[in-house]
Amino acid sequence: MNGLEFIKSKQQNWARRKGFELIGGAIPDRGEKNYLHNLSDNLFEPLSKESLDCYNSGDGNETRDGRTHLAKMKALHSSSAIVVNLFQHWNGKDVSPLLYACKLCSKSAKNISTTKIKFEEKFEISNDRAQFPFSPNLDVVIEGSQSLVYAIESKFTEPYGGRKHSGIKQKYIDNASFWTGLPNLYELAKEICPNDNKFRYLDAPQLMKHILGLKKKHNKTGFRLLYLWYDVVGKEGYEHRKEIEQFAEIAKKDNINFSHITYQEVIIKLSKEFYVGNESYCDYITDRYL
Repeated sequence: MNGLEFIKSKQQNWARRKGFELIGGAIPDRGEKNYLHNLSDNLFEPLSKESLDCYNSGDGNETRDGRTHLAKMKALHSSSAIVVNLFQHWNGKDVSPLLYACKLCSKSAKNISTTKIKFEEKFEISNDRAQFPFSPNLDVVIEGSQSLVYAIESKFTEPYGGRKHSGIKQKYIDNASFWTGLPNLYELAKEICPNDNKFRYLDAPQLMKHILGLKKKHNKTGFRLLYLWYDVVGKEGYEHRKEIEQFAEIAKKDNINFSHITYQEVIIKLSKEFYVGNESYCDYITDRYL
């Protein structure tokens, strides 16, 4: 059983425990039965208007059914669903428990208020819209009261199952000004252009684009980038972690505040230290994702 099958099996078992009927993602009810009829059944709490607006302005069909396929967020293995289930609960609240569980702040930090937790936030890399018409989407962006931006790139099933990601395109290499202050990441970018034969599980080009976009808007010292990922048993989980650590070492040499942590670690920390007052939330994420 590979990592993708492992995650899907766990999610299907959760849905059966809850009594949900599983359906295929292709309309009408074709394909692997790994989707739910109703989007609300796949979420701890319904999408807020602000969260819905974030996803509807994004590039993917996350919340709306198409002509041939159901909304992506209706999938049990949806990467956007796990993001919403972990983060939306904290919108408008003191986010210090969540940031601490993600190892983004110290335990002594208190009352880090935020006006909004944003999903699918875009950070443009270049003003040249003709050459760079699309800006990469970050899964979660938390703007705290300390003028520091916490940016989170989340991975659920994406690293597993054998799907190959592309390398970084030559146009990024040709724009040397993008990489000012990032000599080590620039060398890595050239190494994985146009094909990435270095990383199998980690989408390093995507992370580098996020760093370029965040640096353009907030400079190197104004953001923290977290790679939040779902761990799996066996070789795939082991190799994925090794690749993350390798990338982290390169980013560190360029003084980029990049860190990584698993969903399992975050959920265990939240449930252990912040259960009181968040009982139903902690019960949900523990039952579903551990």
